[in-house]
Amino acid sequence: MNSTEGKHVRHWINGKPYDGPAARRGDIHDPATGRPSGTVDFASQTEVDAAVAAAKAAFPAWRDASLAKRASVLFRFRELLTAHRDELAELISSEHGKVVSDAAGEVARGLEVVEFACGIPHLLKGGFSENVSTRVDAYSILQPLGVVAGVTPFNFPAMVPMWMFPVAIACGNTFVLKPSEKDPSAAVRLAELWAEAGLPDGVFNVVHGDKVAVDGLLEHPDVKAVSFVGSTPIARYIYESAARHGKRVQALGGAKNHMVVLPDADLDLAADAAVSAGFGSAGERCMAISVLVAVDPVGDALLDKIAERVARLRVGPGHDPASDMGPLVTRQHRDKVASYIDSGLAQGATVAVDGREVRVDGEYADGYWLGPTVLDHVTPEMDAYTDEIFGPVLSVVRVSSYDEAMKLISDNPYGNGTAIFTNDGGAARRFQNEVEVGMVGINVPIPVPMAYYSFGGWKASLFGDSHAHGMEGVHFYTRTKAVTARWLDPSHGGVNLGFPTNG
Repeated sequence: MNSTEGKHVRHWINGKPYDGPAARRGDIHDPATGRPSGTVDFASQTEVDAAVAAAKAAFPAWRDASLAKRASVLFRFRELLTAHRDELAELISSEHGKVVSDAAGEVARGLEVVEFACGIPHLLKGGFSENVSTRVDAYSILQPLGVVAGVTPFNFPAMVPMWMFPVAIACGNTFVLKPSEKDPSAAVRLAELWAEAGLPDGVFNVVHGDKVAVDGLLEHPDVKAVSFVGSTPIARYIYESAARHGKRVQALGGAKNHMVVLPDADLDLAADAAVSAGFGSAGERCMAISVLVAVDPVGDALLDKIAERVARLRVGPGHDPASDMGPLVTRQHRDKVASYIDSGLAQGATVAVDGREVRVDGEYADGYWLGPTVLDHVTPEMDAYTDEIFGPVLSVVRVSSYDEAMKLISDNPYGNGTAIFTNDGGAARRFQNEVEVGMVGINVPIPVPMAYYSFGGWKASLFGDSHAHGMEGVHFYTRTKAVTARWLDPSHGGVNLGFPTNG
């Protein structure tokens, strides 16, 4: 049973739980039972202002902290994360619904970004050129922005925030996080670990809530930059609103990730990959494979192998080690995802595997269950193809050639991730060169880059110029200052009104 029943989640401001009254609260649910497990405070402008004020007050001292000091705090935070990773995974599972092993993988991937940020003394090295002109040196330095904010989604309540705040804080910024109100506890636990690691009060703050809290951050004059991960309509709104208020923005949007299987591919490998990438975390991943593009003549054989594997999957509560896939995050989301199965059938697709038939009995009978589903003979005009479903529904589109598959991906408005399965090196090389997508896998179904590379899509999957983490994250959370310096002899040569040249 979930040990968090009856909990109350508060904001974290200036190094401690916020003790002010909450005008509004929301319920936290256990997706496996469908019952409330606690409540979370929703921020008004008052709480947003308090968090930003705390961050602003903490910024000067943290900005001036030595790189060695910052790195030492990050190393301690890393050790605490490692020690508490199982606890965090169970906490995530209890509110999101994903199985504990998947939640542990999420924490591990976030930890990689923390490890990357531990190298901040090296990452913040600028450039230096001696004697650019006679006895004149030029150099560049990277300086923090100030107070920065992150708005993160429900599907990765630990990993996505950790794409943002370790790098931002390592660079000398202070941070205000607005996590999803659906699974808010992981964010507060991370704040507690930061405090235990020795991070000064006010450097990391958490405010919970809905659009009121988000708009408060977007419009606040003391917030210098905003990072976001979520759906494309909200990413566009975040980008436009924050930019209109003069802020730097990186807003990662939605996805419709295609996995192309060529006739020469290893079909067992491809089937394993399609099931893993389509149904892991109940398909609630921005990098999930949602469209399987089968190039003739492999469609029937590949579908049979996928159906065999899906039949062996066990759907159940996330804390049960026997479960392969948990419930969806809310009842409303479960019903929305299921509606795409209905519309697909009505629009001419066939339901090869029907997840609507899945039932979990006993105390979990009212959970938000929807099993792995495979829609075959899907076409680009169908709602199941055009919309980001964000659930365990895999659409199979059959095409006659590589060129037809490539056109399908090129015509799609999203460009987050894609994959190709083939044993033909030439085809793979051509695919990675031609495809209009930000992250590409070759015989790898979920090509999430390592922390020292950047994460981000193209087209309607990204608004702004910067991807997340890696060196692009360092650049996003810093400003470059160019300095030209001359240290003169006692005789400086007098006044010269001519334009400076490199003489």
